Amino acid sequence: MDKKIQIAICGYGNLGKGVESEIEKNPDMELAAIFTRRKDTDSLETKSNVPVVHTGDASEWKDKVDVMILCGGSKSDLPLQGPLLAKDFNTVDSFDTHAKIPDYFKEIDEAAKAGNNISIISIGWDPGLFSLMRLYFGSVLQDGKTYSFWGEGVSQGHSEAIRGIEGVTGAIQYTVPSPSAMDRVRKGENPELTAREKHKRLCYVVLEPGADAQIIKKKIQEMPDYFADYDTTVYFISEEELINKHAKMKHGGNVIHIGQTGDGHNQSIEFSLKLDSNPEFTSSILISFARAAYRLSAAGKCGARTIFDIKPKLLGLSDPDDLMSNLL
Repeated sequence: MDKKIQIAICGYGNLGKGVESEIEKNPDMELAAIFTRRKDTDSLETKSNVPVVHTGDASEWKDKVDVMILCGGSKSDLPLQGPLLAKDFNTVDSFDTHAKIPDYFKEIDEAAKAGNNISIISIGWDPGLFSLMRLYFGSVLQDGKTYSFWGEGVSQGHSEAIRGIEGVTGAIQYTVPSPSAMDRVRKGENPELTAREKHKRLCYVVLEPGADAQIIKKKIQEMPDYFADYDTTVYFISEEELINKHAKMKHGGNVIHIGQTGDGHNQSIEFSLKLDSNPEFTSSILISFARAAYRLSAAGKCGARTIFDIKPKLLGLSDPDDLMSNLL
């Protein structure tokens, strides 16, 4: 086998740990280093026997890393880290604040081009795989309408946003789709649904001693881009309850497209996911697109990309020339 793709992880939370585990299943890759904001890098316990490096020293690894997978949160980590690291590395991230993706893309594109690197942004299952399904379904059935539903499951980005509030020591957030809304869509009613009608959000929060529960509840429910447009219920629980009852990271969702062809013939397309581990599945997606980033960079390409720009044949272990005979 040719030289293995040298992967680095930036951020060692649930997503970073998932990437670490999934790299072992990809024989063309190996983990080169883990980057952290912790000043005491020796205090970070990892599963892999690789160097743990402070993010401030990242530039010293420019020639040792082929692709950096960014595993920080979309609310506060990636907007800062993404452009900085794209200047020195090929990067892949899962930035998931949908409303801010166009602006984020522009920043990353400028930084990546300045460093002659490739950066693939907003790679996960939504945004990511679901985005691609929405494009495919809407293109195939143009006389139709697409609906996206998420859950029931844990949203990593929304949970991270709650944990970023001062006075919160732990939190988990569940997105719950409306069964009646999904039923109306599948029946072909083509309803006009608001975000509030499609989903509700349940938040389980652990507070610091002395923190004002009502103020924190208000901050959560009024948080733009995350909770303001939804019926959001906040429960305050103990750390013990959070660990014992909310440790699993299940998730899933559906993209449903209802359309018509010919003389009013109804057609329905649906793509669904049911995940035992949201971070591990998202990690698997990030890794496949890290392979694509490596191949694009080797071909002399640079700048930012989204999932819409990546040829499917760049993702897999198989030789791209073998795909026609094996999969087509």
